[in-house]
Amino acid sequence: MILAPSILTADFLRLGAEVEAALTAGIRWLHLDVMDGRFVPNISFGPPVVRALRPLAARYDAILDAHLMIVEPERYLETFVAAGCERITVHIEASTHLHRTVQTIRALGARPGVALNPATPLGALEEILPEVDLVLIMTVNPGFGGQSFIPGGLDKVARLRQILRARRLEHIDIQVDGGVNPETIGLLRDAGATVAVAGAAIFGPDRGIASAIGALRAALGEQG
Repeated sequence: MILAPSILTADFLRLGAEVEAALTAGIRWLHLDVMDGRFVPNISFGPPVVRALRPLAARYDAILDAHLMIVEPERYLETFVAAGCERITVHIEASTHLHRTVQTIRALGARPGVALNPATPLGALEEILPEVDLVLIMTVNPGFGGQSFIPGGLDKVARLRQILRARRLEHIDIQVDGGVNPETIGLLRDAGATVAVAGAAIFGPDRGIASAIGALRAALGEQG
C-alpha cells in the first residue's frame, strides 16, 4: 500500500523540512489538499506552494498529487500541471462537465482521478470510471484535517474494489483520505485500497515524522 502524506497538517513555517523528513523516510507520493473556501469551508494553498515543493520532490523522485477541493476545477488544471503536479484529482460533485475535465488533465500530461464525498454513491462513477487512473474515497467530510474516520467508508472501498474487478479495471488505484491512522490503515488495505492519505497521523505537534511513518508501515505488517 502506498503512503501519501497530506501536507495540510504540516507546520507551514517548516514545510520544506517536514516534507523532506517524510521523503527521507521513504515517502514517494505527496498529497496536496487544495481548498477554495467555496466547495469546502476552508482555504488552504494554491500553485505557488506546489511550485515551491517541486524541486524537493524531484530530488527524491516523488510525485505531487493535487486533490482539488474547489469549484470549477477545469479553470485551474493547466496552472497546477505547470506548477509540477503529475496527478490531479477533481470532485465529481464540483465538475459539471466531468469527462471534459478528465480528458483535459490527461491531455496536459497528468494522470486524472475523481473523488467522492462520503454521501456520494458509487453509482456516480459508472460512466467516468474507464477514463480515470484513480478514485479517491473520502472517509471524512472534506475541508478539515484531523477528523475521525467515517466507518461506512470501509464498506464503500470494498464495494468499489468489487466493481473494479467485475469491470476488469483493477489497474485503477483506490485512494482513501480521512481518519487514516495505525488503527484504520490495515482495514482499508484489506478492503481494497491501494493508496492511503495520512495527515494528522504523520504531521503534527511533537510528532516524529519518521516514527509516525514507521508506525503506519508496521500496522500494515511492513518493515521500516
